[in-house]
Amino acid sequence: MASSTQTSRPRAVFSTLGCPELSLAEVFALVRRHNLGGVEIRALEGRMDLPALFREQYGEPSELRKYAARAGVEIVSLDSSFKLAGAPEGARDELLAFAGWAEGIGAPFVRVFDGGAFASPLPAEYLAEAVGSVRWWRAEREKRGWTVDIMVETHDALCTGANCRALWDAAGAEIPVLWDAHHTWRKAGEAVDVTWEALRGHVPHIHYKDSVGKPSARHPFTYVLPGEGEFPLGDLARVLRQDAYGGVLSLEWERQWHPYLAPVDEALGHPGQRAFLENAGA
Repeated sequence: MASSTQTSRPRAVFSTLGCPELSLAEVFALVRRHNLGGVEIRALEGRMDLPALFREQYGEPSELRKYAARAGVEIVSLDSSFKLAGAPEGARDELLAFAGWAEGIGAPFVRVFDGGAFASPLPAEYLAEAVGSVRWWRAEREKRGWTVDIMVETHDALCTGANCRALWDAAGAEIPVLWDAHHTWRKAGEAVDVTWEALRGHVPHIHYKDSVGKPSARHPFTYVLPGEGEFPLGDLARVLRQDAYGGVLSLEWERQWHPYLAPVDEALGHPGQRAFLENAGA
């Protein structure tokens, strides 16, 4: 483990999943209001077809890059709906469109989902399809000379550190992971210390949120403001601070899918949110 001496700091951001109705200008204003280190873009103006929206509004990536630079806000990732397994027809073209914009604006990653269903061990069929997607992406990335990469979210099949490592072994390389710490804890029942031990060094981006075990419209749990639920935010902050984590730390406030949630502005200013970021060293 790295020394507990802090040598780098997490970059606190939020996902626009928490404010899908806002324009990019309004999102950037939120970033500045809360003195954050950037933003993760999933939805804007009620749309998730980001490449099409950007083409309509900016024409080409260089113009969006200039706009973000003038605003003083960095876009840390674009979030696609692509799945390593179970992607529908046309999904690869959509991922390439996302990646082209991410490359052009200087965002280092495009988020993709793992796909499949959680099981341990991972089924051979899942591994074969996921590895096929990874190898296709790598070939496209090399052919185009891109620096942007995909990061796969621990959302479904990869909801444990062991499953992520099984995919790495099958693919013959370690794949950047977007660790949704709530999913691995709530869905797979894995302690954050265990997941971090398996994935540390390969996690450029983390999603966090909080919940209580009360059923809601979509889940057997209900999301709540940071620090008001059962998720071990203190444990997460501790392991990140111990290892001097310097990647992205993103509040994924899922108001797009759960309209019962308060506006993201309220979540970003909540005392539990501020305490977590301070404890994590952000």
